[in-house]
Amino acid sequence: MTELNKRPVRSYILRQGRLTKYQESGIKKFAAKYTIPFQKIPINFDQVFSKKNKIIIEIGFGMGDTTFKMAQEMPGSNFLAVEVHSPGVGSLLNKINLSQLENLKIIQHDAIEVMNEMIPDKSLDGIHIFFPDPWPKKKHHKRRLLKNSFLKLMELKLNQSGYIHIATDWEAYALEIITLVEENKFFKISKRDFNEKPQSRPLTKYENRGLRLGHQVWDIFITLR
Repeated sequence: MTELNKRPVRSYILRQGRLTKYQESGIKKFAAKYTIPFQKIPINFDQVFSKKNKIIIEIGFGMGDTTFKMAQEMPGSNFLAVEVHSPGVGSLLNKINLSQLENLKIIQHDAIEVMNEMIPDKSLDGIHIFFPDPWPKKKHHKRRLLKNSFLKLMELKLNQSGYIHIATDWEAYALEIITLVEENKFFKISKRDFNEKPQSRPLTKYENRGLRLGHQVWDIFITLR
């Protein structure tokens, strides 16, 4: 296999869990209204959202509970939620429709490709990455989303006053991310109280699971220098 034809290393494995009838119904009924198809064309956010607000992208929203609550509580921001797994997409679509939220849209696709192809440079006010897969085994560390190449991509997409908020309950991963940022010439850590949960981030089921296991949760806020 040539270098050009090598498959990219994904930060996820696409295991499509079984869709409930309710999730499947959500996709069939509401995808056309609340999702944006992946395409290699930059998004015009003024056409996608009814109001011209700040743009926040969430990468890997799981079942969408946190995403939905934040969009409800932050009507002055537009949320673009990216996820590959259909059960979570179906679940969030049903929530959006029930509340008729106008500031939350979904893209069901690989986040790195979405960032590369669909997000205009300097267009994002915030990037949320909550509880990314830590890929704890050393042989799988290459699959971790947060690495220098992705930091570089995020730097291109954030506007000058934008921020990145990462939450993880995996201490080794948190320390690795902090080191990456501190060694990066474009970014800086903007808040040093890593174990203080911000009010803006709702509790997630992954966080609850980590807390039950005795894990400490790390919230890492990053801004441009």
